[in-house]
Amino acid sequence: MDSKIALITGGSRGIGRDAAIRLAQKGNNIILTYHSKATEATAVVAEIEALGQNAVAMQLDVADIKSLPIFIEKIANVLHEKWHRSKFDFLINNAGTGATIPFTQATEDDFDRLLNVHFKGVYFLTQKALPLMNDQGSIINVSSGTTRFCNPGYSIYASMKGAMETLTKYLAKELGTRGINVNIVAPGPIETDFNNAFIRSNPEIKNRLASFTALGRVGEANDIGGIIAFLCSTDAKWINAQRIEASGGVNI
Repeated sequence: MDSKIALITGGSRGIGRDAAIRLAQKGNNIILTYHSKATEATAVVAEIEALGQNAVAMQLDVADIKSLPIFIEKIANVLHEKWHRSKFDFLINNAGTGATIPFTQATEDDFDRLLNVHFKGVYFLTQKALPLMNDQGSIINVSSGTTRFCNPGYSIYASMKGAMETLTKYLAKELGTRGINVNIVAPGPIETDFNNAFIRSNPEIKNRLASFTALGRVGEANDIGGIIAFLCSTDAKWINAQRIEASGGVNI
């Protein structure tokens, strides 16, 4: 049986990297994107190839909306040249950036930057990628626990993730005729490089966040990657239009 192909944005590190590895372990080939971390992306490709799967790393700034048509053309070329195919199977919209900005200090530039990365870019990348997706595929979006509970300084970020949760349901409704299921994963506090490694770099904050979870710790990237891989599997095909929070039971 031919391996399926996943396109993962922001796959050079953190949650995206772990999702890429987990999907490869399940026999999938990977196209991963990176913004500026080319060396890290190349290392992930090497890890995937060591697992016996094929992978390609491609540069993408998801916030640069005008660049998306060219990026899609490059994806089509890679599919043809590397796999002799015209379509891929799974789209994981993971790329993101963090910022802790109090509401009273937020600027229009801050708003537009996070809008383009976390909502507008995802919206139009998904739209333009659909002709290259196989029917019966899966789309996995990434949200945040901060759409359920409030973390001061995250008003812009969480608002964009709330928009993504609504979009996920609309995509599930409108793409159901193609057999494409669409879900969104909402991590709680995760110790990665996200937001300038905010949690990892602040032990006091890390311990405080850990105390809010039922399991008594903050999350790690490998707590999330396996969930994304599962949602791309046939075992999860009947899960659709769902927000799945993976937070260790934070603020319950």
